[in-house]
Amino acid sequence: MSEPGGKARQLAVPAAPARPDPLVIRHLEFLGGLAATGGWRPETSLPEVAFSGRSNVGKSSLLNQLVRRKAFARVSKTPGRTREINFFGVNHAFLLVDLPGYGYARVSKERQGAWGDLIEGYLRDNANLRGVVQLLDARHEPTADDLRMFDLLADIGVPALVVMTKIDKLTARQRGQQLTALALRCGVEEDQVITCSAVTGEGRDDLAASLAALLATPPDEEG
Repeated sequence: MSEPGGKARQLAVPAAPARPDPLVIRHLEFLGGLAATGGWRPETSLPEVAFSGRSNVGKSSLLNQLVRRKAFARVSKTPGRTREINFFGVNHAFLLVDLPGYGYARVSKERQGAWGDLIEGYLRDNANLRGVVQLLDARHEPTADDLRMFDLLADIGVPALVVMTKIDKLTARQRGQQLTALALRCGVEEDQVITCSAVTGEGRDDLAASLAALLATPPDEEG
C-alpha cells in the first residue's frame, strides 16, 4: 500500500520477545568463608551449588556474569589468591559456593595439599550440595588436576555441570574441535557441555537455566 504521492508506507515490525531470565537475582549476600576443614560454615539447610576450576580459568568473571554484578566475585590478576571456600546467599533460596582455584604452580605443594583437603572435605561431607559447576578453559587440554576433580565428583556421586570458559578466544572451527576433545577426555557428552564467555555473555542464560533446573530437582531424583 502507498500513501498519497507514491511513497511506500513503512509498517513497524514487532520486536521478538526477549527471552525471560532463567535466574533473576533479587538478593545477593556474602555469608563468609570456610578456611579450614571442620571450620565455620553457614548454618543453613538451603541447597548449595559449588563452582570449581583451576586457577585462572575465569571463575570469578563467570560468576560476576552469572549474577549480573560487576564486583560479586573479586577478579584477581594473581591466580591462587583465594584461600577459602566462599559462600553467597541468593534470593534466600540457595547458596552459590566459590571453591579455591587449584593447580597454580607458584603455590607451595603444602598449600595446594591443604586446599585439596579443604575442597574434598567440603564436597564429601555436605548433605546440602546439589551439584558442582566444573569449569574448563576452552583454550587448553584438561590438566591432571581437572581429571582428578572429575574422578572425585564421580566417586562422591555429585552431579556436575561442565562449562567451557573463554570460548570467545576460539574461532568457530577451533570451538568444535576443542569441544569434542574436552568431552572425550572428561568422559561427558558434547551436548552436556555449556560454552561460556564472560566477555560476550555467551552461555550465561544456558548456565542459569541449568542451575535453576538442578536446584528444582529433588535430591533423590538427581543423576
